[in-house]
Parts: sequence; structure tokens; C-alpha cells
Amino acid sequence: MADQATPVRTARLGRALGPEPATVNGAVLLLPGGDEISARRPSPLMAAVSVRALGRRLARAGRGEGLVIHVVHYRYRGWNGSEAHLSQDADWAADEIVRRHGDVPVCLAGVGMGGRAALHAAGHTAVNSVLALAPWLPEDDMAASPEPVRQLAGRQVLIVHGTNDERTDPELSFRLAERAKKANRDVCRFEVHADGHGLQQYRSEVQSLAEDFVMGALFGLPFSRPVQDALAAPPPLGLRMPLAAGFGRSLRR
Repeated sequence: MADQATPVRTARLGRALGPEPATVNGAVLLLPGGDEISARRPSPLMAAVSVRALGRRLARAGRGEGLVIHVVHYRYRGWNGSEAHLSQDADWAADEIVRRHGDVPVCLAGVGMGGRAALHAAGHTAVNSVLALAPWLPEDDMAASPEPVRQLAGRQVLIVHGTNDERTDPELSFRLAERAKKANRDVCRFEVHADGHGLQQYRSEVQSLAEDFVMGALFGLPFSRPVQDALAAPPPLGLRMPLAAGFGRSLRR
């Protein structure tokens, strides 16, 4: 009996969240979390849980602007060292948006390991912005190269991290933001006081902040004053900006 070839795994885009606009003027690619090492294929339903609520919020906000939103379904659950599978899949997804919709700006929005993928894949020519929520980043290692930041140049970048996150160290995202800010002034980072990895305690505020950033980055709408201040402030102020309780109740939209 002849050996059967192993099927080639491919990433894919989930169905657009909300009604897909007749004319697409911008796209958000939602990058779920993952594991550091795993060759398993992630469950599509479980992978989307961490980003679906945010996606629905952004879909409502961007309906009139021609915003399309897709969850990226990875080939593998793990980052897997130098293979950086999740980053590769994010890059493929940006290519797919260009293939489907042409030259539209793309925001990579990731959670946990998906946040790392968003930061890594920011160098894609279609990407104009990155939203990284509680990004997983490796511990500093003198024997290894630090996480790259050069690809963030020319992009608008927002990192959000809970100060009580016990799964992804908030201090590591601060250090990365500090290095990125030296090459790109359009980097800011908000801290969610006493919140954990899932950012559930201040979920409404985090989603309002994400909406404010994405709509401004993709469509040129004015950022709220806190985001403007965070982008303009020198380190460390603009990289340790506290997310105020109640943020979003009096925003422009």
C-alpha cells in the first residue's frame, strides 16, 4: 500500500464578523492567543473566544467606515521557536486581505501570543497599526537576540497590559515598548491597574480604548485625549499610561 502524503496545513480567515461592507476601506485581523510550543492544530471555536467580543465591538463601530474584521485561524497552536508559526500566519492573513480587497490599511490585533504575532508581523506593507493586548513575550536572554522592533517603524502601536497579569509579564511589554519608542514616536502603552491576563475586570474600558485606537489608526478619526497624550508623552510616561475606570463613556463616538 502506497504511503499517503501528509496533508499540508494552511491558515485561514474566519467568516467576517458582522455584515461585510460592500466597499472595504480597512481591515482588522484578530490574532488569538496560543502556546509557546505546540504542533497541535488549534480548535477554531476555542481560539476565537478571546477575540470575538472585541471583534463584534469593532464591527459595530466601523460599519459606516467600511471596516471588515476576520479572526485568523492558525495552522499550529504554538509559536514554535524560530519557526514563529503564528507570525507567519499573520503575515499570510495580511496578504489575503490585499488579495481580496486591494490596497486597504490593516490593523493586526492580537491577544497573548497573538499579540506577539501582531508585533512581529507589523512589517507587512499593508499593516499600518498594531494592537497588542497582554502580549506574551520571552524572558530576556543574553544568549538570544531581543524581540525585534524595527518592523514597527511607521506603524501606530498600542500595547495594553494588566498590572496583575501572572501569565504574561507586563514588565516585558514595557521594555519592548521602550525600545520601540526610540525608533517610532507613534508607540504608546496603557496599564490596567490590578487587572489580570484576560483584562476582564475592566473589559468595557479596554474595548473602548481598542475601538478608539483602531478607528483612529485605520480611518484617521481623532484619537481621544488620553491616547493623544500617551502617544505624545516621552518615556516612561506614555508607556505606563493608566487606563482610567470609566474610559469610553464620554468618547467622541
